[in-house]
Amino acid sequence: MKSTVEALESNRVKVSVDIDAEEFEEKLDEAFRKLARQVRLPGFRPGKAPRRVLEARLGPQAARGEALSDALPEYYAQAVVDHDVDVIAPPEIDITSGAEDGSISFDAVVEVRPLVTITGYDQLKAELPSPEPTTEEISQQVDQLRKQFGELAPVSRPAIDGDNVTMDIYGSYNGEEVEGLTVDDYAYEVGQGAVVPEIDEQLQGSKAGDILEFNAEHPDPGEDGLLRFRILVKQVQETVLPDFDDEFAQEASEFDTVDELRADISGNIARAKRADALASLANQVGEQLAELVIDDIPEALVDAEVQHRLRTLQMRLASQGIEIDTYLEAIGQTAEELAEALREPALQEAKTDLALRAVAAAESIEATDEDVDLELAMLAAQVGQTVDELKSSVFADDESRLKGVRLDAKMRRTREWVLERVEIKDPDGNPIERSSLNPDSESDLPPTTTESQTI
Repeated sequence: MKSTVEALESNRVKVSVDIDAEEFEEKLDEAFRKLARQVRLPGFRPGKAPRRVLEARLGPQAARGEALSDALPEYYAQAVVDHDVDVIAPPEIDITSGAEDGSISFDAVVEVRPLVTITGYDQLKAELPSPEPTTEEISQQVDQLRKQFGELAPVSRPAIDGDNVTMDIYGSYNGEEVEGLTVDDYAYEVGQGAVVPEIDEQLQGSKAGDILEFNAEHPDPGEDGLLRFRILVKQVQETVLPDFDDEFAQEASEFDTVDELRADISGNIARAKRADALASLANQVGEQLAELVIDDIPEALVDAEVQHRLRTLQMRLASQGIEIDTYLEAIGQTAEELAEALREPALQEAKTDLALRAVAAAESIEATDEDVDLELAMLAAQVGQTVDELKSSVFADDESRLKGVRLDAKMRRTREWVLERVEIKDPDGNPIERSSLNPDSESDLPPTTTESQTI
């Protein structure tokens, strides 16, 4: 097989392929074997009729159309791999010679990914909250942990948010009792907003013995009219938190001291903040890279990204046992409306991808063998195989897939190149070191101060 590629207008190329008659004979043999399984001839079992008999009975052209239909896509795909043609849409194939006999020639006109150039990719800026845990954040986590071990104690003062109120509640709608809104000795935390906001508003400032009667908006927007409530407040209790000392640390955790427990809490907060910051950084940089692309984006690229997002959504739903039709009904959209809603983020993703390819080209960024091995290791982990098993089962006879892995590794390295050069500041304008966002950063603990100890 011989092939050439010629650039055309509008991000298209023409792939021309020539196959000599001798090479095509193999495909004709395969087509005749296929016919032999489909055609019944007297004196021959299915699949056993020789080619010469089939040609005599059906004619020499019987299998050629079948062979062309099966083989041309294979020849085209090989030519695309041989010439590294980055196709983004199905080809238009035109047989220029050999449709009847002899050598085969065909042209395939196909749309390819455009090459863009951008500037300013090395001057991006991002604003992120500081990845270091604050004293207030640590205190909140400590108090949440203490609250899990807190005890309720009656109070005579009016109820405030966070108090636990024991009450008899009666709810009605249009004069009829509402099941689920009529309960005796119901324990409720003021301020949680678990039923309707009017309940929390009425309970704030109430005391044991108070009777509260009021109306509330129905939480179902499809229902007209008001809910009617009558509440008898029986008891108001506050949560008494245990002292944050070594004894508490031993009871509430695997640590022996509050310093160790506080250090663990601080580290957990830092890791969570770093993960959020990295996600925000990636989003901001992606958006800014997309803005640098001023070229028109082929619809085929956007369509492909929309379909990718739909497939990803369907797989995620399937893993949860949810059918796509059930999901569409829940969100009140048709399949067409969902696809349309995905077009804008798909367009941005397509622009970001083109921008990263432009950066890689401008900066001569290539994936190393180590980068490819890392990419393969991550893929192998996803499918529960070793790298060697993955190579032998998936990539052994598919050069295009291995090229795809190398491209993914190249794009990962390019993203890292861009991220390393982003100017990162906090909302106050203070610089944030990129290294402080690394998941394995050791700077999990804030400096030990008198303030941080008084929690």
